[in-house]
Amino acid sequence: MKRRSFIRTLGAVSVPFTVGMNTFTAVGRNPLFDLMDGDSDKVLVLIQLQGGNDGLSTLIPLDQYGALTQVRNNILMPENSILPLTELNGLHPAMGSMKEVWEKGKLNVVQSVAYPNQNRSHFRSTDIWNTASEPDEFLTSGWMGRYFDLNHSAFPEGYPNEENPDPFALTIGSIISETCQGVYTNYSMTVVDAFEPGSVNIGEQGEVPNTCYGNELTFIREMARQTNAYSEVISTAAEAGNNLSEKYSNENLSRKLQTVARLISGGLKTKVYVVQLGGFDLHGSMVDSDVGDTGMQADLLRTLSDAICAFQDDLELLGIDERVVGMTYSEFGRRIRSNESYGADHGTAAPLFVFGSCVEPGIIGDNPVINPEGDSTAGVPMLYDFRSVYASILMDWFSVSQEDVETVLFEQFQHLPIIRGCEAVGSGLAQETIDFTLYPNPASNYFEIELNKVEANQQLHISLFDVLGSELKVISSRKFDAGQHKIKVDLHDLVAGSYYLRVAGKYGVRTQKVVKQ
Repeated sequence: MKRRSFIRTLGAVSVPFTVGMNTFTAVGRNPLFDLMDGDSDKVLVLIQLQGGNDGLSTLIPLDQYGALTQVRNNILMPENSILPLTELNGLHPAMGSMKEVWEKGKLNVVQSVAYPNQNRSHFRSTDIWNTASEPDEFLTSGWMGRYFDLNHSAFPEGYPNEENPDPFALTIGSIISETCQGVYTNYSMTVVDAFEPGSVNIGEQGEVPNTCYGNELTFIREMARQTNAYSEVISTAAEAGNNLSEKYSNENLSRKLQTVARLISGGLKTKVYVVQLGGFDLHGSMVDSDVGDTGMQADLLRTLSDAICAFQDDLELLGIDERVVGMTYSEFGRRIRSNESYGADHGTAAPLFVFGSCVEPGIIGDNPVINPEGDSTAGVPMLYDFRSVYASILMDWFSVSQEDVETVLFEQFQHLPIIRGCEAVGSGLAQETIDFTLYPNPASNYFEIELNKVEANQQLHISLFDVLGSELKVISSRKFDAGQHKIKVDLHDLVAGSYYLRVAGKYGVRTQKVVKQ
């Protein structure tokens, strides 16, 4: 078996080495930069919120507060404690540091991010977010790993080299990120201690037999060699780097982001960093039963907020803030209606934060409309497919072509105004009007959609979802002529209940509740 063949047989399996108490994975490459072989020095930092963060307690729709009191009063923040961002939105009271980032114009919020046909399993949903697969599609490669396979298909053979001396991606922690899994091997490596990342004892380099065993032994030795080489450049960068912010805390996430800032300032050319914060699976004890703005959710959001604020402050003090963009993500949101255990069960969509000096500040998307009479299983309906967020960052931060983005992710994604560049100008993306009415509502056997102010050749994807986030039917997905259009939707095959109509264009999107009697 040739070494390349052996690598292929590994599929989605990473090859970790344990050194002392450290787990060190021998591969280091991730897919978000057109670089290592280019002249860009841009970096992406991914913050995974493990467990399914409750979006309705993170970014609170102030215009829906009255309705929220009827469906989650036992976990709802007191209205006078919410930190207002706009007239319509506010942050959890524990997120004062995040509001500071907002006030400096360094925060973009994408509303109601999810995927069609939501799977509420932690494992499967996390897999979908990491691989960017369809819900009924099972991939063994991560979305960033596939991108880098386009230009570095020989990896890990011949790496590191003069042109690519540093790890392509790092996960700060002990669990490797599957976002970086390529077709043949993982492009990321894990680091627990950047000053002493560890090394692998290769042992005696005796003659290798010309057998399958010999080929596999050669591969393992190559992985060990790479690990030792990457370990050296990481520790060198850690020694050369610095941290200037005094806002960091002893919290684990804060220390991880402090390490990221130090490695970037120390000259490490790694392009993607992944850090994780767990604990968001709060079916109970989301709040203290006697005080609404304290409890486990408050502690987690404070940890997240303080760490991001300290990291952004450090980047600015170090003068490297225009090189870095950060993004949070979680496998799903929680349900609209709380449970009796002062928590909320697995739901659908939730807001996603993108931060940095080069983001387009503001909030993308409308607030969800809260139905006090809604089904107890209902989640926040999806506005934006998470892959559209990935695609927009690939295009606007790493200058990836639309063709390559569609190869890595999916076609007909929405290009969202998340990144503006580091000049004080707008993103330049066109504004898109999504204007429609539907009637009758409630409906019996059918309703009509009246599309208003449609532009010439406007591409619209119109579909109907249930309250669990499943896309039940695609009503239309095509380009329309300019003017008004009417579409009749048959409901005979649906049971009585609440549904959501979603109309999405190239940039804009809008949802509206539909009730079948």
